[in-house]
Amino acid sequence: MLLLRRWAEQRQFELLREACNAATAPSPAEQVMLAMACAHLGDVQAARDVLAALGAAVPDVDALDVDTRVDLAAVHLLMGDLDAAQSLLTHACTQAPGHALLLARLAACHLQRRDLAEAQHLYEQSLALQPRMLVFEQLLRIYLQAGDLQRTESTLAQADAFWAGERNDWPQAQAGVHTQRLGGVRLDLYLAQGNLAAAEMWLDEQQPQLHQDAWCALVSGTALRLAERGLHVQAEDLLRRALGLYPDHLGTCQQLAELAMLQGRTSQAMSLLRRAIVAARKAQQPSVALRLRLAGMATPTDAALAQQVVQQALDELNGLRPGEDAEAGQIRDWQAQVKVALAAVQAQQQQFAQAEASYRQALRDQPQMLSALQGLGQLQMQLGRIDEAVALFEQVKALDPARGYSALINARRLPEDEATLQRLEALARRPSAEGPVQPGPLLQLATAWEQRQEHAKAFALADESNAASRALLSYDPAAHRQYCARIRHAFSRTLYDDRPGLGDSSTLPVFVLGMPRSGTTLVEQILAGHSQIHGAGELGLIPGVIAGLERWERRAGSGRHYPDCVDDLSVEVVKGISANMLKELQDYAPEARHVIDKLPHNFENIGLIKLLFPKARIISVRRDPRDIAISNFFTDYAAKHGGMGFAYDLGWIGEQLADHNLLMHHWQQLFPGEILEVNYEDVVADAQAQARRMLDYIGVAWEPQVLNFSELERPVKTASVWQVRQPIYATSKARWERYREHLGPLIRSTNAKIEWQPITDMVTLPQPGLLDSGVALYREDRLDEAEYRFQQLLHHLPEHAAANFMVGLIYVRKGHLPDGITLMEKALQRCPWNKNWRRDLLRACELAGDAQRAERWRQPVPKQEDEA
Repeated sequence: MLLLRRWAEQRQFELLREACNAATAPSPAEQVMLAMACAHLGDVQAARDVLAALGAAVPDVDALDVDTRVDLAAVHLLMGDLDAAQSLLTHACTQAPGHALLLARLAACHLQRRDLAEAQHLYEQSLALQPRMLVFEQLLRIYLQAGDLQRTESTLAQADAFWAGERNDWPQAQAGVHTQRLGGVRLDLYLAQGNLAAAEMWLDEQQPQLHQDAWCALVSGTALRLAERGLHVQAEDLLRRALGLYPDHLGTCQQLAELAMLQGRTSQAMSLLRRAIVAARKAQQPSVALRLRLAGMATPTDAALAQQVVQQALDELNGLRPGEDAEAGQIRDWQAQVKVALAAVQAQQQQFAQAEASYRQALRDQPQMLSALQGLGQLQMQLGRIDEAVALFEQVKALDPARGYSALINARRLPEDEATLQRLEALARRPSAEGPVQPGPLLQLATAWEQRQEHAKAFALADESNAASRALLSYDPAAHRQYCARIRHAFSRTLYDDRPGLGDSSTLPVFVLGMPRSGTTLVEQILAGHSQIHGAGELGLIPGVIAGLERWERRAGSGRHYPDCVDDLSVEVVKGISANMLKELQDYAPEARHVIDKLPHNFENIGLIKLLFPKARIISVRRDPRDIAISNFFTDYAAKHGGMGFAYDLGWIGEQLADHNLLMHHWQQLFPGEILEVNYEDVVADAQAQARRMLDYIGVAWEPQVLNFSELERPVKTASVWQVRQPIYATSKARWERYREHLGPLIRSTNAKIEWQPITDMVTLPQPGLLDSGVALYREDRLDEAEYRFQQLLHHLPEHAAANFMVGLIYVRKGHLPDGITLMEKALQRCPWNKNWRRDLLRACELAGDAQRAERWRQPVPKQEDEA
């Protein structure tokens, strides 16, 4: 029984079931363990049969020994019978109050009832009696959830020490699970402390010690945690670095693709999925799931491509061997998913009868398949069969409430009768995890009412939806204004005059930018019709560069952030950044002479673009600010928790418009004649004249097919996707006039005086690369010259951790131990997570014979230092 229970603890349920089945006359305790194994392996009916046989043989549960009753309670917990489990454990506790496993399982009962205080108390009792990894993990999660970071840190140290002595006695797979869970807690702790640099450093330390799958799983978990906190750029930067180390890692490719998709960068996401498919083929792994995801991304905008990818998935699927290439159940799931993907493509191509047949065939195979139910419901909505659609969406809601509520409204397929709109509005007002109303569906309904010319009703719904979204947003217009002021301050004429010849002279990149909803998608579509120009969509290249600069400053402990740190960009660094960017742009279209990055908010990054690519073409799209405002106010953005948070309040939109105007004025003064301004209204009025003007500016010859942009077969996934799939229309001009009476907050904030805090703390370094050049000199043993570089840096940035540490290291090597150690300590207090610095400091303390000081730095970092 000790061995069986050890197998259960180590989750070796196949072994457990095999051993229990092999018993000729199983004892009640062995029967309970068999039921536990069956339940864990998903064979619920077998578990019930075993329990029924046990009940017939031993009708009085109290006749079982305490250990068996504790195991029986665990089976009840697995079967979802919480009351029976808690009753068994509570009664047994009177007989064995010091039973560690009993207390842990009773804690699990309280945890399921959300009684966290009692669960914590019981887990703590259990841990004091007998350490177990599952108990450590549950306690750590409770402490983190409660925000008790100090207790989390101390308990994590205990768990690490216990696991170090326990790990080798566990099977490799199960040991890996616990190791990853502890790593996840550590990362959660760092992030809860706001210590992203420590999390990054810890991940770097783990990388050489772990298999690539295990390390990439840690990176994946960290990226997810960052995204959940709204730090999508940092999450993307982390995944990109992981992909740099392991270019063919499927999971990292997929997650990066999903993150790009979440931020509306479909072209980038599809490119990453294609890369993952190639990697899967190299690894001789099935790529069906990847192809299906790629087809799903392509379907709304490029049905022909989607159909081709679905066929490729089907061809691959037909060649898979059950049990060898994939499990039979997995193959059946993929077969159903292929039918759904094909149906979506057929619906997009208006082959409605074939689409319905494909959906129904998938549902015959899997009646509760969410994607099939939702897809068929959307098809019925499009065909005007509202009752059938609602019934299908209700089935979706029963299986997945959040998805069901979202599916009940689709802006492009809403019925025109008022009764149905009102019924859908009632559904959108049902409470869910998002709050008392569903902001997305309400905003979609607002557009539907606008199409019916019911503008008062439309605005009321949009206003209500955006108010609900604002409650969940962290957008700060004052912070954005201050950020823009720092950009203008950092990117001055002096910066460029002092750095002649900086950057790459390539004209490959073309940047189309402007306020969101100003017409950037339309401009890109026109240009992408040219044979020598590729439209790559909204890319995250420039934000990725900024994330990399931020990471470098964190590692160096400079205390600086972007844009302050741009004065430290040396020729070598800029050369490396621009080369990486050019390679990625060329990968999108190797034969293209120009590749467009159409990220609207790059209007904030023109200064950095001109540092990297002085000759890059930049097209700034302008539009009536009132139309921009209304269009934004009626759009629900995927990136609402990122850079698009301003769009949910007319006052915020007005301030963003004013910030945009002031920034563009700054760039035009800084780079006169180098940025082409295009007015959306002019494009609508005379597309050919404006197209010629833009192509002349880029430097390519006129091609008349650029005016056929609505027929262009290329993926587009922005809020404007439906507009650019039809010829130019003028109805969007002066849309604001329908909402004139509601524009007060917009007008006031747009016209208000632009004020920001004086920028007195931004330092300008005398030359870039002082830290890098100092380190290079130090490695060449040219200590005096290295010290001079570091002292130059410290003259301007006295708290720069890396510079302080290097000067301290030089002092130690020169024999000035007390002064050197003091500087090294100063640096380490700023970057306590840097283990290399800690190691060098300990050596210096040993050289100085200062054992007390050395012992202090061997101890865990005090909380106040960690926060510093």
